[in-house]
Amino acid sequence: MKLSNIRVVIMGASSGIGAATAVAFAREGAHLVLGARGKEGLDDVAQRCRQAGGQAEALVVDALDADAVAAFARRARAILGRIDLWFSSVGSGVVGKYAEVPMADHRRIIETNLISHMNDAHAVLPVFLEQDHGIWVNMISAGGFVASPYAAAYSASKYGLRGFSEALRAELGKRPRIHVCDVYPTFVDTPGLRHAANYTGARLSYPPGVLRPEKVAEAIVDLARHPRDSTSLGAPVSVLRLANLAVPNLIASGMNRFLDAWAKRAEPAADTRGVLYAPPRGASGIHSGQRRPEQQHNTALVVGVAALAAAIGMQLWRRKD
Repeated sequence: MKLSNIRVVIMGASSGIGAATAVAFAREGAHLVLGARGKEGLDDVAQRCRQAGGQAEALVVDALDADAVAAFARRARAILGRIDLWFSSVGSGVVGKYAEVPMADHRRIIETNLISHMNDAHAVLPVFLEQDHGIWVNMISAGGFVASPYAAAYSASKYGLRGFSEALRAELGKRPRIHVCDVYPTFVDTPGLRHAANYTGARLSYPPGVLRPEKVAEAIVDLARHPRDSTSLGAPVSVLRLANLAVPNLIASGMNRFLDAWAKRAEPAADTRGVLYAPPRGASGIHSGQRRPEQQHNTALVVGVAALAAAIGMQLWRRKD
């Protein structure tokens, strides 16, 4: 398929990875329908897509409303004529110790990160089955393999998404032209932390070495050409997966100690629910503005992977004895 002919739907397209992916497909000349809660953000991204050479229609939709998503899918298909690829990129987070975060916020994270993707799949799979082709791209994250202290609901949602995708792939095993593709990046430089709920008492910031959203977008565009079950982005992901299998809880325990120390020394910040319950005002764009120089990325990556490998080796050696 020439990507200039591809018909693409992106949910969560108003900022971050969804927005970057929309622009990347637009550069290929794709026809797009973009969905999200915030009209201003959607209109901004749709304009970027048109400037990049694509065709884009922006439709406001509540991804947590299954009926609204089904209606959105019908309208998207009517606009595009068919749906070749649907990218589920809706996501949010709440940062804080589990017992210190309101239960309503934990529930909202599960609804946003897991149920919205299930709503998407339920709306588009009948279209794919009727067409006998289609690619559903499910944005998960490295958090689908390794638990995240201070983000228990986020971990639950991402582990759940991974299991959901595996179940769908099994159900669709006899339909070789229909693909379920999971994407597992590490930290990505998006407005996500600015949008997150925060109950740590500290200002949130990205660590060194965050990925550019454009890198993730390139990988998703590549899935349109070469669909595959699982795509990991960021060099540590394979190491993290191996480590969590070899020594369960090692990484999560280390992360918890790090976050306990970080929360004590970071710049103070008031508690906030971020944009959990309402879209942000104005256009959020693609990047956070926090990304650090590439040299810092390389140093952090080498040191982090080396330390993790050493920890795994030590634990395995102790078990052997």
